This record gives sequence, structure tokens and C-alpha cells, in this order.
Amino acid sequence: MVATYSICACDLEAQQWGVAVQSKFLAVGSIVPWADPLAGAIATQAYANPRYGPDGLALLRDGASAAEVVRRLTDADDGRADRQLGVVDGQGHSASYTGEGCNEWAGHRTGPGYAAQGNILVSGDTVDALAETFEGSTSKPLAGRFLDCLDAAQAAGGDRRGQQSAAILVVGLGQGYGGLADSVVDLRVDDQHRPLEELRRLYGIHQQLFGQTPRSGWITVDDDLRKELDDRLAVLGYASLDDWAGVENLEMRVDGTDAIDPVVLERLRERSA
Repeated sequence: MVATYSICACDLEAQQWGVAVQSKFLAVGSIVPWADPLAGAIATQAYANPRYGPDGLALLRDGASAAEVVRRLTDADDGRADRQLGVVDGQGHSASYTGEGCNEWAGHRTGPGYAAQGNILVSGDTVDALAETFEGSTSKPLAGRFLDCLDAAQAAGGDRRGQQSAAILVVGLGQGYGGLADSVVDLRVDDQHRPLEELRRLYGIHQQLFGQTPRSGWITVDDDLRKELDDRLAVLGYASLDDWAGVENLEMRVDGTDAIDPVVLERLRERSA
């Protein structure tokens, strides 16, 4: 039984959809979160029906609203009394469902652009924390809001059985690796005593490798800096910044030789010190 708390949400301005989840359950990220860019996001939990994910996304792609997806999935499921489901559609409309057979505390809360839900919780404060944190964090990117939501929910009580695994999934059309993937963030912690701490650590690494420094924040490569770069690359045995960055998994932060991302410069200086 995937007893857990989760939030499905979107950032319509950024054109991103996703799910964040934590549970006293092994590898919760392999079951609960589902998302498709421009279509929406789904969380399936409690006595989870894994078909709610792909089947619900298919309905969203066909133009069904969040409320209609919830109704159609649960109406067709004889086990719906034990299910819990959250959906956000491509227009930011949301809907949740908590079956009467879900173990207490179980319930949900929805608002513009999000659906928060949980079961086997200490109390409803956990779901309230998910919702209120999301509503109050509009200045952050979606993945960062998700991390804050999970932390707030845990601080409010969380899963009454404890912690074990957590995950964040965020998608955006062509916003992933190299502009060729739709997965913006897809991070999972499958078995940890403090999975939210580990999830935040992994997100920090993800941002270092794949995040973006605004071009206005890049450093112009003048003659002195160019010599420094060449010298440091030579120490490491590389003929070009591109070659070194590829090995360091920083290729997404390199674009030509006239300016350098400060994150790349800092890493190069560390490696060649």
C-alpha cells in the first residue's frame, strides 16, 4: 500500500507540470508520479492503481479535464474505495479523490494549479502544509516549490509510519537535457532514513550540472582569463574547455569561448588547484 503524501502541480507560465511525493514505502517514485508536458500530472497512491498513471495521461492528452479524469478512472475501478488520486490538467485545473476505504488520516485539498493528498498521515495538517506552502512560493521554480512543500508537510507530521522514499518529477516540452528531452527534473530516493534531505542534496547536484546561469551573469573571457583557462586545462590534460566540460558533465553550461559560466570556472579552478 502506497501510504504517502503528494502534490501534483503546474507552473503555467513556465509550462511545467509535475509531482512530488514522500512515503514510508520502498521506491515510491516508481509508482506514484506521472506527468506529460502540456497534458498534465497525476499522483496515484493509497492502495495504488498503477494504471491510473498512463490511462489518466491518455485522457488528459485527449482533452479531458482533471475532474473528468478522476471521475472516469474511479468509476471504472471496482477497487476505488481504497484508492487515492490527484490530477492537474494542462489548463491548471485540479481534482483529487480519496476513497472511503483509505486508512486514516486520509484526505485531500485542491486549488489553482495544484492537488495535494495523503493517507495514513499523522493529521490533515500535512496536506494543509503542502497546499499552503505551494500557494506561498510562487516566486520559485516548480521543482524548488516541490522541495519546500515536502519539507513543510514532513514538519507538519507526515506519514505516521515514518519516512523511507521520496521523488520529484517535473516535465516541460523540450526543456530537458539539450533541449531534446521533456524531463526537466526526475529525481528519486528509494530507501533512506531521511529521504527529503537526500532529495534536496541530489537536486543541488542537478542544478549545478544542468541549471542555467543567466547569460548576463557569465564572465567575459579577456586575455588574462583565457590564459588562465588554457593553463588550467593543460594541467588537467585537456586541449579545450569543451572536452573537459564534457567529462565533468558540465557541457550544458558551456557555449563558445568568449564568455564562461561562473559555475564552470569555479569547478575548473577546483579541479586544477
